Amino acid sequence: MINKVIQSADEAVADIHDGAVLMIGGFGPAGQPTELLDALIRLGLRDLTLISNNAGNGDYGLAALLKAGCVRKIICSFPRQTDSWVFDQLYREKKIELELVPQGNLVARIQAGGSGIAALYTPTAYGTELAAGKETREFDGVHYVLETALKADFSLIKALHGDRWGNLTFNKTGRNFGPIMAAASKCTLAQVDKLVALGEIDPENVITPGIFVKRVVQVHPQPVSLTA
Repeated sequence: MINKVIQSADEAVADIHDGAVLMIGGFGPAGQPTELLDALIRLGLRDLTLISNNAGNGDYGLAALLKAGCVRKIICSFPRQTDSWVFDQLYREKKIELELVPQGNLVARIQAGGSGIAALYTPTAYGTELAAGKETREFDGVHYVLETALKADFSLIKALHGDRWGNLTFNKTGRNFGPIMAAASKCTLAQVDKLVALGEIDPENVITPGIFVKRVVQVHPQPVSLTA
């Protein structure tokens, strides 16, 4: 019987290692897998590379992971906002490395990683500092920059519902980067608000199929039958 359900967030992240490349879902707080991030902090990892939309908010979740000294480098599109004081301080003190990526390019590079495409040409960032040192070409009179695909050892994402096969649904904007990150990593960990019985999710409503998900953990456990 296929059963990808893990009993706790700590167990789900237990084999993540120092120096791992992680994709972290979330558009700011929306869809951020906070409980999995807290478990990473308890694990005490170091030298992580994170691929995420932003660099954390306040002192919780992604920001708390940065504050704990777990992260060496972050690849993101929106690192700085009014409540990004943790990242700001670390960056000013040269304690974290930043690779800034326009949001459309970030999405395209993750999608490429999940599709087996090594690199892609995009017009975004041509002629700016972000294109420095990168290959450029002209197609039909438009200049493009070559960007490499992004892949990860682990993806940590948040979903609304999940079953024991790893099929997932999401709650509106909580969906954000989760589906493409799940396809672009070797091992996807999904924290879900509710674990449901197999077959309860209509196949037409599955957003991320279980083939892309290795582990599912319900962050607020409730009794559920998994034998269906």
